[in-house]
Amino acid sequence: MTVTHHETSHASTPSPDTDAPVGVWLNGARGSVATTAITGLLALRAGMADSTGCVTDTGMLRDAPLASWTDLVVGGHDIVDTPLEKKAESLVDSGVIPAPVLAAVRGSLPEVEQNLRTGYDARTETGPLADVVERLAGDIEEFRVRNGLSRVVVINVSSTEPPADHRPEHDDLDALTRALADPDDKALPASSVVAYAAFRAGCGFVDFTPSTGARLPALEMLAQRERVPFAGSDGKTGETLLRTALAPMFTSRALHVLSWAGVNLLGGGDGATLEDPRNARSKLSSKSGVLPALLGKDVTAPLHIDNVPDLGDHKTAWDHVSFEGFLGVRMSMQLTWSGVDSTLAAPLVLDLARLTAAAHRAGHVGAIEELGFFFKDPIGTDEHALAEQAQALAAWANGLDGRSDS
Repeated sequence: MTVTHHETSHASTPSPDTDAPVGVWLNGARGSVATTAITGLLALRAGMADSTGCVTDTGMLRDAPLASWTDLVVGGHDIVDTPLEKKAESLVDSGVIPAPVLAAVRGSLPEVEQNLRTGYDARTETGPLADVVERLAGDIEEFRVRNGLSRVVVINVSSTEPPADHRPEHDDLDALTRALADPDDKALPASSVVAYAAFRAGCGFVDFTPSTGARLPALEMLAQRERVPFAGSDGKTGETLLRTALAPMFTSRALHVLSWAGVNLLGGGDGATLEDPRNARSKLSSKSGVLPALLGKDVTAPLHIDNVPDLGDHKTAWDHVSFEGFLGVRMSMQLTWSGVDSTLAAPLVLDLARLTAAAHRAGHVGAIEELGFFFKDPIGTDEHALAEQAQALAAWANGLDGRSDS
């Protein structure tokens, strides 16, 4: 299937109907976060769950023109073939998905299964990346047409990659296009191949991981050319969420933070992935910019991520904050955050699908900095304070009128 540019692709044509069906295409669709999001969406549609954890269902965004839960249709890519039902059963066993919820939506999972396709595996796939992009974009376009969707949002929820080495082609779209046509040139990491395919299919793109994704000048050029929005990166679900709420407290009360140390313990697929130091570098880099931005200075902030397999999807973070008050008196704050990573992430994935679709429909092109509320390393903004991010998100989303200005 040939996918044309935005100027001629029906995938990018705005719909006049706010509630027209919207596609949510998950890269990493058989993983824990995606399976939890899929199961949760089906439960919302069946009335088996409320929308706790979904920011788009709060009063803060009451005026945002968002697609309803019933109008979201899910598909996706993955490089593994574990059936969704089996993955969901494993998440029930690990305490991520309640058993009654899976029982209620089990019959709907085969419908989603029909929308899943084989993703790009850099370890095994040969040939030029241009062909990979064409295949992935074709899968998305076929999904859009077959389901009668107004638009599709592609969300990357796959495993974290190592940081990509910079290449000159990353700064120039024409040079990158030529490199992708060379069968011996792997010019892009997998997450950026997915972003490229999303843009070529006329879709908005969200990177929920700390991988490179769309964060290359050439891909930003492509998004501008195709007139599509994008957002990221690295979903803010646990320890960093807490830091972006608490660090402004110290600065607003003129307290001097001396150090902020953290230890993260997690298992499951993320724990195994981050056990590789190359992959951990992406995550640590994403988390590292938060405290200096919020405290206005560099601060001693050692951070460790350790794989503890028996924890599964349950994650524990310990923080120790040393600070100085009036007359130089030393004090400290110690805290523990224990959460279920996929349970915290899944509703945000659904939120981001609704908000990015609304932005696309309203004609937003390029980085959506207002979605920085959801991310550790937000694209397009240096703002990290949670309260300020929430205000910016609300003002922007409630101001979307749903009319395209493209």
